[in-house]
Parts: sequence; structure tokens; C-alpha cells
Amino acid sequence: MARILHIEDDPRNRLLVRKLLAADGHEVVDAADGLEGVRAALTQRPDLVLVDLNIPGLDGYEVTLRLRTDEALRGVPIIAITAEGDRDTSFAVGCDGFMQKPIDARKFAWQVGQYLAGHRERQLLNADTTGERLRMQSGRIVAHLESKVSELSLANERLRDHDRLRTEFYRNISHELATPLTPIVGYLRMLIDEELGDVSKPQAKALRAMDDCVRRLRGVLDNLLDVTGLETGRMRFFHRDYDFLDAVRRGLAAQADRYAERHIAVFEELPRGPLAAFGDSERLGRALAQILDNAAKFTPEGGRVGVRVRSLENAYELVVADSGSGVPEDRIDRIFEPFYQVDGSATRAHGGVGVGLAVARRVARGLGGDIRVTTGAQVAGQFFPGAVFALTVAKRAPTVVLDTSFT
Repeated sequence: MARILHIEDDPRNRLLVRKLLAADGHEVVDAADGLEGVRAALTQRPDLVLVDLNIPGLDGYEVTLRLRTDEALRGVPIIAITAEGDRDTSFAVGCDGFMQKPIDARKFAWQVGQYLAGHRERQLLNADTTGERLRMQSGRIVAHLESKVSELSLANERLRDHDRLRTEFYRNISHELATPLTPIVGYLRMLIDEELGDVSKPQAKALRAMDDCVRRLRGVLDNLLDVTGLETGRMRFFHRDYDFLDAVRRGLAAQADRYAERHIAVFEELPRGPLAAFGDSERLGRALAQILDNAAKFTPEGGRVGVRVRSLENAYELVVADSGSGVPEDRIDRIFEPFYQVDGSATRAHGGVGVGLAVARRVARGLGGDIRVTTGAQVAGQFFPGAVFALTVAKRAPTVVLDTSFT
């Protein structure tokens, strides 16, 4: 049994060839265009290639020229099947046979068997004829490439326009949502503090629930604003002296209620403070909140989260480990991409818009550090089998951030 690659854009022709050759005991690999055909030939290593000359992507001549440059495919017969192609040009570029469409279904499998057995039809063309044929084909290839470059340039320009419009949309929608949210936050705080009159216990409970929702909404808006700043390279850092350990403790305190609601036990491995640093503590707090929130989100109810702070030579490190399922190995490189979520479906179990970790990494880099993720770590005397996020920031962050964009 031979493995035969058939490169043909017409599905009816592919089906016919597959039936004829499969009935003769051969394995048939299909490709619908030239690029797909080249990839299939390089990976599948067929015993014979059948190629239609008039196919999209790369035409049959270009496919043949490409395959003839691969050492492993040098001896593989390539047979042109076409209704319009030129026989001499087919032989000049490296085809070993030429079959006219429509194929003869009664003899087709036998003809393929002959090529597999060593039969070749390549005609002996003189050097001048071969050179002229190759020059003509080279001219067509150059014109084809010129057309593709033009298409790619236009597509790239459209992508740049889309990126610009997307960034403007984020900025505008964030502004339009943040404007009415400001008085909502203010009046809600006044109601909770009973500055506008006494409230009953049920009313106070309802106000606290509303306050929690408003905080979450404000966090989403802040993330979108950060995305806009990062994509345009306009995120600003305002450096001053601060205490790194105090920033971590404040981050933990802000998440305490959420951890308590889900009965998540927090194990701390913290040094004695203070840990003096120079950088933007407000931006750092936002990055810490994203990591701690991520741990709360993906740790099962009743699970554990470990938090460790260490002082390195020129940086501070925060490690947050959880007892969740961890990050799939094939997704680790992508979870820091903006808007990427491991489960991005509308029915996903976890909320969020997928920008928190992207923002956290760019903030860490803006503060002279980075974030990396692994699986499984020992923290505070316990082993945590889930995701492990390690955030580092320079003890003295660079005062000039040259590029915070998503790259």
C-alpha cells in the first residue's frame, strides 16, 4: 500500500480519486490548495504526489518547484493532473508525469501504479527550451508574489486600522461608563455611611451588595483603561518611596472577605518588615489585586492559597500558589495575553474579561520586574499543587519606562 498525496481544490475530484485509489489499496491524503499541499508533503512524506496545476495559494508549478527543493522528496514522483496546464512547463519544473483531465476512471489506478513502480514520462527538453520555460514560470511566480505582497500590505493596513479603532473604543467606552459611575459611587458611599439618613439592616445589607457590584464594575473599567494605556504605550508610573510588604498586606486585606466567603484558607510566609522600595505603589497594588483575585477565582471552595514574600538581591518577590487544577501546559504562554481566557465561552465558570493578568505583567515589567507562572510549589510549609504566580519588582524601579505596550 502506498501513501498518495492528492492536491486538488475541487472536492468532487478529490472524492473520485480517493475512491479509485482506496479501492486499489492505497492511502490517500487530501489537500485543497497549494500551501496545504506543501505542508502535507513535508509532514506526511508521501510515496507519490498528484497535483492539479490550477489550484489556489500556490499553483501546481510552484508546488512542484518547492517540493523539488526538499532533499527527502527528491525521488518522489510528482504527477500533474490538469485540464489547462502546459505539459512541457510541467516537465521543466520537475514533474515526472502528465495526466489530462478528465481522468480515465478505468485506467487511473493502473497508471498510478505504473508511476509507483518507476515509470517516468519526463521528456528530454533541450537547455534553451527548458531555460525559456523556467524563465516564463519564474516571471509568473514573481507576479504572483507581487500580488500576494500587495494583498498582505492591504490586510496589514486594515489590521492597524482595526487596532486603532479598538483602542479608541476601549478609551471611549471606559470614559462613558466611568462618568456616570462616579456619582453612583459617591452617593452609594453616603447611603452606607448614613449621611443621608438612617437605613435599616435589610437596606444596609442591600447597599453593601450594591457596593460590592460597583467595586467590581469599577475594577473592570480600570482594567480597560489600563489596556488602553498599555496598547498605546501611554501608561504612566508615578514613583515614590513605599513599603513592599505593606502593599502585599493591604492586597491580602482587600481580598479577605472574598476568601472568607469561599472558605479559602490563606497560608502566609512573610518576612519582618518594612521592605523599603521605590516605585509606583498604586499600580503595584493593582497588579497584586489581579494575582490574588485570580487565585481566589480558580481555587475550589474550601481550598488553600499560599502567599510568600522574599527579598532578593535587587528585587522583591511575591509568590501566590493555590490548590486549584493549575494552568494547562499548552496555555501557560498565552494567559498573559490581553483578552485571552482558558475558557472563553459564555458559559464559563469564572468571570472577568481576560485582561487582569496581562495588565499585571506589564505593571510588573514597568516596575523593573516580571511575572512567571508554574505549577506546584511549597509555601509556608505546605505543598500547593495548582497554579503558582511569582511576581518580582525592582527594589528601585526605573524612573523612565520606555515601552509598556503589549509585546
